[in-house]
Amino acid sequence: MLLAAHHWDGHWVSMQDIKKGPPPDNGLEVMYHAATLGDRMLGHGEPIRVREGDRVLFRVLNASGNMGISLALPGHRFEVLALDGNPVPTSATVDVLKLDVAERADVIVEMNNPGVWVFGSTEDEDRNMGMGVVVEYAGRSGEPTWSAPAKSKWDYAAFGRPDVPAASPDETIGLEFEKIPGGRGGYNRWTINGKSWPDTNPLFTVVKGRRYRLVLNNNSGDEHPVHLHRHSFEITKVGDKRTSGVIKDTISMPRYSTAEVDFVADDPGPTFFHCHHQDHMDEGFAGLIAYA
Repeated sequence: MLLAAHHWDGHWVSMQDIKKGPPPDNGLEVMYHAATLGDRMLGHGEPIRVREGDRVLFRVLNASGNMGISLALPGHRFEVLALDGNPVPTSATVDVLKLDVAERADVIVEMNNPGVWVFGSTEDEDRNMGMGVVVEYAGRSGEPTWSAPAKSKWDYAAFGRPDVPAASPDETIGLEFEKIPGGRGGYNRWTINGKSWPDTNPLFTVVKGRRYRLVLNNNSGDEHPVHLHRHSFEITKVGDKRTSGVIKDTISMPRYSTAEVDFVADDPGPTFFHCHHQDHMDEGFAGLIAYA
């Protein structure tokens, strides 16, 4: 079953006007009035009907323009089978499924806790805007139940191979992401190694067949879903954890975080590298990788 998460009816807001969020010198941010998980807002449309003992495969997509999501189904857990369409080496089970913009996950849920439940965002604001769907067991009725899960940290390394080192790269390239605050009523600018699109071009040049390690440094107070076009990459380090085997095309970079990813230059042509937050990309967080 495919469930696509989406935010709707966006508008620009100076965060200092609503007295929350980033510091006062931050520029405009996008906020929303509505959200969905699937094709209807929570409380509208038909529930997902299940029977005790069912194993349900969900393919979950974050189709929002610029908002990460965290999802939970109270009393149930998610067995993660694949990320961004690629099977993971270690099929770990989690209470909360966290997906940044453009990320996908294939998960199995064992239906072993009969009732009527809300499968939805762990953020009250998002859930109240409609991000959720009702899961109803056969023979059960009544108002759907929501209970907040325990706090947990999303860790890509949990799905990898900590004991098997990744292949050595032919070249290592550092990429640092920073923000130039736009101030009240203005747009922020984003830079990669000190430059904004289109001055980032070319970001770097690759040779077909060589393996490149990108050392990613998010030196900003914002989260970034970093995406590579036309290639997949292997996550080789998250913070200080070495790992291997997790193949993706988008990696979420929390605020002030580091990660390393490897890709093989096997698809010649101009290759777009960017933040998948629409406003971050529009405001400079992008560059083209060139083939020699």
